This record gives sequence, C-alpha cells and structure tokens, in this order.
Amino acid sequence: MSDSAPDTSGTSALRGRWREALLAARGGTGLAPDPEPYADALLARWAEPQRRYHTTAHLTQVLDRVDTLAGHAADPDLVRLAVWFHDAVYRPDRSENEERSAALAERALPEAGLPDAATAEVARLVRLTVTHDPADGDTNGEVLCDADLAILAASPKEYAAYAAQVREEYGFVPDDAFREGRAAVLRQLLELPCLFRTPHGAQEWEPRARQNLTTELELLSR
Repeated sequence: MSDSAPDTSGTSALRGRWREALLAARGGTGLAPDPEPYADALLARWAEPQRRYHTTAHLTQVLDRVDTLAGHAADPDLVRLAVWFHDAVYRPDRSENEERSAALAERALPEAGLPDAATAEVARLVRLTVTHDPADGDTNGEVLCDADLAILAASPKEYAAYAAQVREEYGFVPDDAFREGRAAVLRQLLELPCLFRTPHGAQEWEPRARQNLTTELELLSR
C-alpha cells in the first residue's frame, strides 16, 4: 500500500462485494442490520499503518482468486466472508492473529445477521489459515487456502514486490534473524507434497509457485 490518497473507487467496490457475500450467506433478508457499517469497520482494519502486504490490495486479490475457484467450493459466499476476516487482526509481532481474527468473526457475524452454523464455518476457515492444510474433501478450505497462497504463483516481478512488502512488515526483526526465519518458512512450503489443493491451483499455480519459492530461498542464502 502506498502513501498516496486512498483508492475510493476500490473501497466502494469492496463494500459492494462484502454486501453481496453477506446478503447471499444470510439468505438475502432485508430485516438484518445494514451490511455497510461492518464493511467499513473491516476496511479500517485492513488499512492499518503497520500493513504493507496484508492490505486491501491483498484482500481484493484473494477475493478475486476465490471468484476463480468458486465452482470448487461447497459454500463460496462463506469462503468470501472468511477472506474478509482471515487477516482482519494483523500484528506482525504477534502469533495469535488468526485466532483473534476468527474470534472477531464469531462476534461480528451473528450481529450482522449470519446464522450460527454459517458463522462457525467462517471462523473454522479463518483458523485454517494458520496451517493452510485443509483435510481431503474440505472444498471450502481448499478454495480459501489456495486463494490465500496464490501470490506465490505471481510473476517474478510481483513476487519480488510481495517478498519486499513482507520484509517491510517485519522491519523490527534484524536482517540475519529475518533471513533465517523466512528461509525456514520457504523450506517448509517447498517440502509440502503440494501447495495447492484445487484442480485449478494444482495445474495453473503450483509450478510457478515452486520456482518463485526456490528463487527467493537461493537469494536469502547468498
């Protein structure tokens, strides 16, 4: 995210996407609260100053990837709501971001009119982003995790920008410690039998993602 004026058109589009997903997930009833204040509260979180990669741009990109993969999900609108919450609480110096994000969903979504079972599924999906390891047959989880990791399959230029933004978010970590920790994350990812679980992800994203991860690991090792 740059320091330039906010992208009001992008924010407006995101508000529309939130409304559409929430109304669809709660059955379209007009009796529940207006979705707009919930969108604004979430967008304020996604615009916090400590964020460099986990910004509204990331939110938009993951929602776009869910749209690409939606046919694979059992409940694509619940996956979209999980995208909104999956990094809603984000502090790079803390380890409980996903749990706090899931708890936020558990508080906000019932108030916004979502049924209890649907709220529980959204919170489960948010917690799944700790490991990005959905169980076989968990199509909602597969779509969310693939969409969240799709940045790994970006073009080399886009991937380099992503890696630089992650480094900025961890600017409080000394270089040597960051390189060691980041390299460990990259090795862990490369050791997985597959990064992507959906057919589209496996075919379209897996090879390039592994190439990007390998390149970054080599650069960190120099």
